[in-house]
Amino acid sequence: MKPKLHHVNFSTKNVAQMSEFYKRILFLETETKDIPKLDKTKAYSGDVEFITDGKVQTHLAELDFNLNFKTGHSINPLARGHIAFRTENLEEFKKHLESQNINFSDWGETAVSGWKQIFFYDPDGNIIEVHEKNAD
Repeated sequence: MKPKLHHVNFSTKNVAQMSEFYKRILFLETETKDIPKLDKTKAYSGDVEFITDGKVQTHLAELDFNLNFKTGHSINPLARGHIAFRTENLEEFKKHLESQNINFSDWGETAVSGWKQIFFYDPDGNIIEVHEKNAD
């Protein structure tokens, strides 16, 4: 159940510019493995690029201040960006959050086909994602 760092998401007005910056300045490369399958027919249809240092992904996603209103979820992971962890047992992790009195928004597969996602806030209001990837 212990989550492991998977990706950092930066929300941006210009995905291409951000991608070029991170590739040029930090030598990140286009991610070709384990890319989420975005369903743009659902609530989010913005541009996204996936880059990596070879271990941790960076997701560069177009800002969408209205995503939570479109989906009916209380947390908008693309308003400010978020940090994401992967777990092998999301249900067990949700029980852990409940035992710690941490509220979370259960997105299920609203945004990414094959990933069950939840989002919650840390004490300073930073958004944290924990997801479980469905077996292929």
